Amino acid sequence: MSSYKFPHNFKWGSATSAHQIEGGNNNDWSEWEVSKLRVESLKLKGLNPNDFTSGKACDSYNKYQEDFDIAKSLNQNIHRFSIEWSRIEPEEGRFNEKEMQHYIDVVKSLRDRGIEPMITLWHFTNPVWFANKGGFLNKKSPEYFTRYVKYVVSNLQDKVGLWITFNEATTVYSSLSYLKGFWPPQHRNILEWRRVNKNIIRSHIQAYKAIKKIYNHSPANLESFEVEPRDRATSHNVVPRSDLFYGSGTGVEVGITENCSFNPSGNNLYERIIGKIYNYYRNLYLLSKAFPYYDFIGLNYYHIDRKSPGSYKAVPKQDWNMEYMNWEIYPKGIWHVLNQLKKFRKPIYITENGTADAKDIVREKYIKEHLRWVWEAIQNGIEVRGYLYWSLLDNFEWAHGFTPRFGLVEVDYKILERHIRPSAFEYGKICLANQLEVD
Repeated sequence: MSSYKFPHNFKWGSATSAHQIEGGNNNDWSEWEVSKLRVESLKLKGLNPNDFTSGKACDSYNKYQEDFDIAKSLNQNIHRFSIEWSRIEPEEGRFNEKEMQHYIDVVKSLRDRGIEPMITLWHFTNPVWFANKGGFLNKKSPEYFTRYVKYVVSNLQDKVGLWITFNEATTVYSSLSYLKGFWPPQHRNILEWRRVNKNIIRSHIQAYKAIKKIYNHSPANLESFEVEPRDRATSHNVVPRSDLFYGSGTGVEVGITENCSFNPSGNNLYERIIGKIYNYYRNLYLLSKAFPYYDFIGLNYYHIDRKSPGSYKAVPKQDWNMEYMNWEIYPKGIWHVLNQLKKFRKPIYITENGTADAKDIVREKYIKEHLRWVWEAIQNGIEVRGYLYWSLLDNFEWAHGFTPRFGLVEVDYKILERHIRPSAFEYGKICLANQLEVD
């Protein structure tokens, strides 16, 4: 038996998002789910549209205290969840105080259980009015988003110290919504994709500054930062200066979360060049463009990516695939990605890492194998502050519907009962001991 002790004060928890678990949301996603085009597309594939409609989801809007009791029983001390923008601002410029109070109560419920709240302000969904204005295609989108952020943060500033502005905004959302056309609004336009990315980055930076100002820690000194001339044309090679870390000791830390995969490339010059370009846009684009306006990086890691030429020569094909998702699992990849992110010199939280495993056969192995490589990265000098498994509950997995089962907790969607899976108890032992033990 080998033991891997994690740093003192390492955070252990899980993550969720509002649309996937709350139920009863009215946003651009919920409208798309029942749109004629979407329903007909599912029927043509022989699928039941009801299985791809979020509806009540897990009803966590009403059952959040039960869910947090479970998280507490599993020895978790941090929980990441998202606030649903469409609840807070259902109409442009009109804020719903009742819904804001709901999220205040959610935060209090976590605090009462000794669980640190980590709040994501945007997790894929938009208010209908915002979507009708073009969403993040609209040049005023940073203004709209920041207005919402100011309202939420002002109401929670004395209760929350960890904020995430965007979740997987450029790697997943913009690509699937504006480049590949799989997600609403199902556009396929590279110019729109670029514009959405630019506006999301602008939105993040404005929100970051606004949050810092609310906490009376103005980021004005960031304005003087300039990328050195030799780095302007190749911003993905920028190595941030160590004195640009903001957040520690300020009472608030504002981060951004990105979905990063491990992208092995071949050995010849052509394969390395193409691989480097692909890796930049796949993993480093958002973090490079938003730098230095974040205090920590949220890393979501799930699988290896084979789009770079020569990838099979660099790393042999694995015989471990995630059910329903068609993802090739490669635990060491998280070590590779963490070492890539080291150059940004920011603390890192693993904000998502998990597997769809309805029968709970491989989840324990998945968690332990990835944690072993996280531990190795920490030994390599990378400041990883916490690990949050995706997800606490089975949930509505976006375009995949309810079939994938990522949860530490199984949800019976018919009667909304929760059942803790055996792998969750094994993860709970790790959380309690702050230590991983493997054969």
